[in-house]
Amino acid sequence: MSAQQRLLTRIGDRSAVAAVIGLGYVGLPLAMELCETGFTVVGFDVSERVCALLMRGESHIQDVPAAQVAKHVAAGRFLATTDATRLATADTISIAVPTPLAKTRDPDMSYVVAAAETVSAQARAGMLIVLESTTYPGTTRELLQPRLEARGLEIGRDVFLAFSPERVDPGNPVYHTKNTPKVVGGITRACTEVATAFYASTIDTVVPVSSPEAAELVKLLENTFRSVNIGLVNEMAIVCDRLGVDIWEVIDAAATKPFGFMKFTPGPGIGGHCIPLDPHYLAWKMRSLNYKTRFIDLASEVNSSMPDFVVEKIAWALNDEGKAVKGSAILVLGIAYKRDIDDMRESPALDVMRRLEERGARVQYHDPHVPHFAEDGHAMASVPLTPELLGAVDAVVIITDHAAVDYVAVGAQAALVVDTRNVMAALGATRARVVTLTSSRPAVGAGSE
Repeated sequence: MSAQQRLLTRIGDRSAVAAVIGLGYVGLPLAMELCETGFTVVGFDVSERVCALLMRGESHIQDVPAAQVAKHVAAGRFLATTDATRLATADTISIAVPTPLAKTRDPDMSYVVAAAETVSAQARAGMLIVLESTTYPGTTRELLQPRLEARGLEIGRDVFLAFSPERVDPGNPVYHTKNTPKVVGGITRACTEVATAFYASTIDTVVPVSSPEAAELVKLLENTFRSVNIGLVNEMAIVCDRLGVDIWEVIDAAATKPFGFMKFTPGPGIGGHCIPLDPHYLAWKMRSLNYKTRFIDLASEVNSSMPDFVVEKIAWALNDEGKAVKGSAILVLGIAYKRDIDDMRESPALDVMRRLEERGARVQYHDPHVPHFAEDGHAMASVPLTPELLGAVDAVVIITDHAAVDYVAVGAQAALVVDTRNVMAALGATRARVVTLTSSRPAVGAGSE
């Protein structure tokens, strides 16, 4: 029996041991789904704190219930460890490590390289190895394949190597790891077949493609599409502001067209690990091929300028009240990068807060999902959203529209609200003067002139 047939048999009867490298927003949900399917899972992470927490049956990921972790730990189906030698017992290894950008906007591949070194040191015949970390086209073939071949392992015969982009959307109540289609591209046809069989055992829909490069590019296209369209609608918000037109009215009317239009909404910038970063992997790769990705660069320029646009909007709103930014007390509502999650990666709220502080504002924040944070030596804690606080601050700035926030109370107790998410529009008349992205005038209501 060939190595491929033996591995497919072990996958089919769930006797295969599955390993996941990186137990964060991508790796831990995948590990739990594999456990639910019946696999024994070895989770490897370099953080002793994370591994100890998981082995106590707790969870550090909002989308993964602690009870689910505790169940699989108690059953002996899940092990979280910092011991890389435990990977040698695995039949499959999924790599889900961070791929940040350096300050120069070049890919920081140090985590992937470290994972590749770790995997190659433990690799043996009969293994499936899949990279899931978002990266530039060619990474799987350039960084993993040579290291495995240096061990004397033939790709497609001894070991099976593929790329399958993670598509995690933190906080999404509908789509999660199991029901989000999984794209898979192997180095060889046999690699694709084995990887497809493995993920099909756990994920509802698997989409094979012709190569790891195609699979790598799928994720970049998905998030470049979103980045460009968000950039377009953000620029349209600036256009509408100059023309005195309500961008939200324009978007809602355009969205009534049943074809040829997809609704995107503007905001204070973009955040998370995907949309602000992924297009730059493609731009970096194409620069090495002497090609300039103009749409990507322009969208990034527009989106990264939105925090400055928001700060200017705050300054004008305060000016209309006869106040300067310097010395004003400003409360930021929501600092996670999107609603109803605790993820702050690349959040535009941090840029807005930093710029306000640079102008001399006294900034506080309230976020029911982020009780405290520390970044670049700057530590802050969420303040209680009390009537006294709302009545005392000079302006409330809505950056992230968490559902748990009482916006009726905000409208009733604050004097000035700068709303970057249009959440206040549904409330109708408010005591507060409400300023949106496309207006420095009072919203229609009790607080209007």
